[in-house]
Amino acid sequence: MKNILILSRFNVFAVVLLLFAGSEIYGQYGYGGYGYGRGGYGYGRQRTGIPQAQETPKEEEPKTAEEIVDAEMPSITEALQLNDFESAVLSSVLKKYVQERIEAQILKLPPEKMREVYENITKKQDEELRAGLPADKYEAFVELQKNGVAKTLKKKKKQKKKQKKNKN
Repeated sequence: MKNILILSRFNVFAVVLLLFAGSEIYGQYGYGGYGYGRGGYGYGRQRTGIPQAQETPKEEEPKTAEEIVDAEMPSITEALQLNDFESAVLSSVLKKYVQERIEAQILKLPPEKMREVYENITKKQDEELRAGLPADKYEAFVELQKNGVAKTLKKKKKQKKKQKKNKN
């Protein structure tokens, strides 16, 4: 009986010793926590073993002529006060000639030749716009090209304020 009691005390002591030793082994480096291992500033491997894919920044695709014109048309329509038909005519002409300009840029011609190509495109565009728009709208569009959309819109707002002020 005495031998069984000694063995059972030994077994309990061994189990308790293993429990304490297990927690000490778990607490060594490589297992979480600060000071050691993955999460800390001590010993052990500092980086993850999983390879990380390198993200390459995506190059923005150049906008198409249609996207460029569609983005600008609402402000141009507002600045020139175009009706639906005039807006459609202007949009189709601009899309056509913006596409030609993009194609000319892709060719990467010498500067003198590029200037000549751009002048020809501009002449053709002006002829088509002059034929498709009323004279006052065409002149307003030429002014818009010189001054820019923002300046033209600002000018229109000032004119509206003056007209409103004069009415009162």
